[in-house]
Amino acid sequence: MAPGALECEGVSGCGGDPALSAPPGMRLPQAPFRSPALAALDAVARALLAPGSWALNRLLDLRPTTAERRRRRPCAWCRGCAARAVAGPVLAVLLLLSLPLTALGLLLWLPLQAARSPFLYQHTAAAPAEPWDLRQPRTFTFVSANLCLLPSGLAKFSNLGQTPQRAADIARRLVPAPPDPGSDRAGLVEPRHRGANGYGGTLSTERGVALEMPEVEAPLTEPEPPMAEPEPPVTEPEPPVTEPEPPLTEPEPPLTEPEPPLTEPEPPLSERFPPAADVLCLQEVFDGAAAACLRRRLGRVFPHVISEVGTGGLRRGRLRLLGSGLFLASRFPVLAAAFRSFPNGAREDAMADKGLLMVQVQLGSARHRRIVGYVGCTHLQAPAGDGAVRDAQLTLALRWLQRFQQEQERSGDLVAFDVLCGDLNFDNCSRGDQLNQRHRLFELYQDPCRQGPGQDEPWAIGTLLNYLEIYEEPVSTPEKMKRTLSSPGGRCRFLAGPILASGLPDASFPAPCRGRRLDYAVFRPRPPLRTDVAAVSFITPEPPEPP
Repeated sequence: MAPGALECEGVSGCGGDPALSAPPGMRLPQAPFRSPALAALDAVARALLAPGSWALNRLLDLRPTTAERRRRRPCAWCRGCAARAVAGPVLAVLLLLSLPLTALGLLLWLPLQAARSPFLYQHTAAAPAEPWDLRQPRTFTFVSANLCLLPSGLAKFSNLGQTPQRAADIARRLVPAPPDPGSDRAGLVEPRHRGANGYGGTLSTERGVALEMPEVEAPLTEPEPPMAEPEPPVTEPEPPVTEPEPPLTEPEPPLTEPEPPLTEPEPPLSERFPPAADVLCLQEVFDGAAAACLRRRLGRVFPHVISEVGTGGLRRGRLRLLGSGLFLASRFPVLAAAFRSFPNGAREDAMADKGLLMVQVQLGSARHRRIVGYVGCTHLQAPAGDGAVRDAQLTLALRWLQRFQQEQERSGDLVAFDVLCGDLNFDNCSRGDQLNQRHRLFELYQDPCRQGPGQDEPWAIGTLLNYLEIYEEPVSTPEKMKRTLSSPGGRCRFLAGPILASGLPDASFPAPCRGRRLDYAVFRPRPPLRTDVAAVSFITPEPPEPP
């Protein structure tokens, strides 16, 4: 499904408080290398690697998607097979011929990665921090999405392709036309309260989530009314014990009708992104051209963009050919940022520099104190059987977040929000993910879609589509996908179901199946400001165009 968003509500600066200029803070890298000479060597290395990379990508791109297999008539299918039979050997020969250049390029590229910046920071504006009135709530929206923007050949293993075109389409959806006046919350589903402290509905992914959270300074909040004492149950007095007379007639059946069965809550789905999103946390933006497209398009709306996160090269004896795939865009000035890579990536995930991106943003000022926010963006180990690896990565992420915040906070700072978004690659329903469902993360951070370990809210649904069904007619547009996933039958067909520890489907899971929710947007309350969730939504994505 589509990317996720988190919407929070906070407070603004006091009237008459002079605006504080954003401090210079950490010097963020705006180029891959500090030295022009190193940048030139990197360009030479990439030029040497380009022929082999192109041939390998084109060779893998010959793999047809399910849409290509289904739509071809017999004669066209035969022509396609013949074209692949000719192109395959030609590309394989070109790949072999390019190996000497590839080897030379690798020898030059690998040592350069040790000097490369861990991310690139792009900014187009540096406005002063706005004053806030702490008596007024403010709203922030966060979007988290796994975009699967790998090179086209690798994307074919997920039944996708045409990465450049998909990147342009995604950027168009993430930066929609301006909303109508008074509709700044368009794309968010209104809260569905479960009592006084209930959470609202939810927004889902290319996978995603949206929340709204009010924050007010503790002394300004009104005390909640005390809970009324429960009234004792009313019982009928027992009749005196007498010998009953035998009934003259048969007893009549009770007049009360049986209660109707409880209906399953309709999932809160939205077919579009909230146009007023404040922070985007994206994962799997691995392709360089796709990252450049997103950076260019999103930079028109989000003045602060962090991309090309993570480095390749030899790390701890392992060859990493891809970065982390993380991408963050913010409307607020970035005061500090840091990236830490996980040291325990295994199997195919060890080829990417997965890790945690941490950002501190300045939101405003109140009473000569900075109002800041913290956002973490991460992507954990993917294979289903690697629960222990994910558990260790979550523990590291918590430790890094705490250390980063301790290093960046100043005396007197007010923290408006502390949010962690990302693709955690485990759900809260599968028996195979029980280890991760009980991690300490959920003791410190609150997940509005979760009731407890192994139990989600009844309105929450999965964010992982069945990749073999993504070109089917019932999910061919965001509107159709929303209608299809609103029914239990549609969810069972088009959402990936719970799994066992081996990664195999769990056939014993009781119906109805609501799918695997792998994408999270969780938050941690930070007194004295109060943070609440006002709305969550699952966004149905724009389905890929058939190649």
